[in-house]
Amino acid sequence: MEESNLFIPFRQKAYEGEALVKRVSDFYTFMNQRRSLREFSSKPVPKEVIEKIIMTASSAPSGANKQPWTFCAISNPEVKKQIREAAEKEEKINYSGRMSDSWLQDLKPFATDEHKPFLEIAPWIIVVFKRSFEVEKANKKNNYYVSESVGLAAGFLLTAIHNAGLVALTHTPSPMNFLVKVLDRPKNEKPYLLIPVGYAPENATVPDIKRKSKEEVIVFYE
Repeated sequence: MEESNLFIPFRQKAYEGEALVKRVSDFYTFMNQRRSLREFSSKPVPKEVIEKIIMTASSAPSGANKQPWTFCAISNPEVKKQIREAAEKEEKINYSGRMSDSWLQDLKPFATDEHKPFLEIAPWIIVVFKRSFEVEKANKKNNYYVSESVGLAAGFLLTAIHNAGLVALTHTPSPMNFLVKVLDRPKNEKPYLLIPVGYAPENATVPDIKRKSKEEVIVFYE
């Protein structure tokens, strides 16, 4: 990536009045249908689709435009099997003692446990890594606001997945250091999210939960 002090014209279509209200209302309705799934179809998803989804995620803002992320997209069955085995090993320890009683109680509505078959069933796994620093010609250069930047990119990623008519799950087996070993990532990368991606299977179900109301999440100062 070349450095540049040049500025170029900004171009983006603007909306006003009823067109603006309709546009944001339609998008809210669409995004409010997004749900996390723990069930996946094995139906293939083209590599080109995953590539475009990831590049959409990579259009997210980042501190000093450092873009401190790497997205590993895995479809290889053997690698997915290794990831599942390592994840289930950590999750078994979590459910057997690492997690507090209150945490386990909060998870009950989701009927989740240490078994993660979706890691092999989903056609793709996207692992998001955050890059705390870069190494350029043997020199270490820090990135800025890394967690915030990668969090924004992950949000863009989930939005792009939903826009494609696909489903995803933000899976965070803790600790996730096994992903560095399985995927042979460099020392400047740390796993941030593990996201299976694919189509929803027929007759898929999700927990009957509610999102917070606007009164609970918005505070206006007018």
